[in-house]
Amino acid sequence: MATAHGGRSAGTPKTKRPRRPRGPTTPSRTPSAAHDLDLLRRMLLIRRFEERCVELYSAAAIRGFVHLYIGEEAVAVGVHQALDERDAVVSTYREHGHALARGIPPEAVMAEMYGKTTGCSHGRGGSMHLFDADRRFYGGNAIVGGGLPLAAGLALADRMRGEPRVTCCFFGDGAFAEGEFHETANLAALWGLPVLFVCENNLYAMGTALAREHAQTDLAMRAASYGMAAWAVDGMDVHAVEKAARGAVEAVRAGNGPHFLELRTYRFRAHSMYDPDRYRPKDEVEEWKRHDPVTGLSDAMRTAGLLDTATLDDVEHQVAEEIAHAVRKAEQAPEEPPEDLLLHVTGRPKEARA
Repeated sequence: MATAHGGRSAGTPKTKRPRRPRGPTTPSRTPSAAHDLDLLRRMLLIRRFEERCVELYSAAAIRGFVHLYIGEEAVAVGVHQALDERDAVVSTYREHGHALARGIPPEAVMAEMYGKTTGCSHGRGGSMHLFDADRRFYGGNAIVGGGLPLAAGLALADRMRGEPRVTCCFFGDGAFAEGEFHETANLAALWGLPVLFVCENNLYAMGTALAREHAQTDLAMRAASYGMAAWAVDGMDVHAVEKAARGAVEAVRAGNGPHFLELRTYRFRAHSMYDPDRYRPKDEVEEWKRHDPVTGLSDAMRTAGLLDTATLDDVEHQVAEEIAHAVRKAEQAPEEPPEDLLLHVTGRPKEARA
């Protein structure tokens, strides 16, 4: 069931003051120190990895377009709690957090940022094209909405093979305006494909506010019009994300067709490292930062008596060491030699295959 909060009136589009949306009311849960500490560590790994990427980009150690995940960590970490290794994940160009949450080692992701051969895409993809077939992580797709048809294809293949797998497809609110979403959603619902659509609604498609692009801004309600179950969830609350994702994955795996989660979140940094970010009011950004998913969880754990300063410091130290190791390995990794540039691009000559 989707909940509506209305669209804008007709006339000249105006930027609405985004509010922090709430997902459906969830029952109280019994805190688990071990589980919550694991969630916190996973989010901290993504946060500190991205912050290190800012430093490396500023130092010209990594180049190209870089889209940071800072602020959206609860989405990747919460959703991946519901998935297992048999499931497939299709991502976007803002996928560092998804890749790390999926279990791709930080050194493989960092080496890819450096364009080194030890990267998860052998240095061929860079920031926007992380890929790991062994972990069923199928991109990293630079085209907005480009991963959606791929997700439908993967799900269809699993269905035809009789595999009880789920394909989880991440995409942003900007992709909701693309034909690929509507075509894929229609076919997935029509054929009952085992797809979990995860829309990371951070309120901006690059520099365009949601209300300037969509007449109806309740994306979950619009997704429900295709006949699939759809919810809007607070994407800044990792517990709410995990609960919604577990319910949706369980239903999809049971053969109840595709499900849609609109995870309402916010990126604390600009669209990309090239973006001057002049389209968002500073007070809006600061308001959302007060709902930081990382500090929100750590503060809640402290209040519940599940976290002390020494434990948090130890987690921070472990994460820092892991990222420092990833940077060292990336810096030491070899560049691809020019004679290998056609590898993975063209087939080998017949005589070379004999």
